[in-house]
Amino acid sequence: MGGKYRVTGDQYPRMRRPKKRGRIVAAVIASVVVLGLFGYGALQLFDVFKGDDGDTKANAAPQNRPCTPTTTAPALKPMALPQPAGVTVNVYNATTRGGLAKTTADAFASRGFKVKAFGNASPPYDKKVTQSALIVAGPAAEAAAREAGTQVAGSMVKIDPTRKDKNVDVMIGNAFTALASPADAAKARVVAANPPPPKAVCATGAPATTPAKAPAKP
Repeated sequence: MGGKYRVTGDQYPRMRRPKKRGRIVAAVIASVVVLGLFGYGALQLFDVFKGDDGDTKANAAPQNRPCTPTTTAPALKPMALPQPAGVTVNVYNATTRGGLAKTTADAFASRGFKVKAFGNASPPYDKKVTQSALIVAGPAAEAAAREAGTQVAGSMVKIDPTRKDKNVDVMIGNAFTALASPADAAKARVVAANPPPPKAVCATGAPATTPAKAPAKP
């Protein structure tokens, strides 16, 4: 090359990007990456404390969902119970254990109940009573059935609307071991005479909750 500007020597000058500018660009990129990671971590931490797992609606607590309260059993009315001497029972063995009807009938008799008959349970109940005892009676003997049921912890009373007599059938079940102690029978008698209302539950099986009242306006 001629003229005013002329390159001399046997090497050409190298064209390089200024070092200072390259460092600034690298620092900016690193800052952006760090800020992005920090923001992502903060978002994850917020979700942990919030309890949001990405499926909030599906995992909402059942007790917080609105439901229509239902009851598992009809309410029983308070009822004056007769004394054991005014209750006539038939004791039937619905288990595979032999001699249970006779010994249980004697135990009822020793507590003042009138025992009319004892023996094996009929086919509708034989080997089909899982609880300690099933007390079966007609509507006219409901109070007597409740009285007999106080003597067997874990028993259940069944009212047969087709029955017209006032006798009470005690179907001994698989869970039966012995009659309740006199003290426990006395406590059960109080509950049987004044049964608590059945607990309301939701259709999902969770207990029904009473909705909170709105605060009164000033």
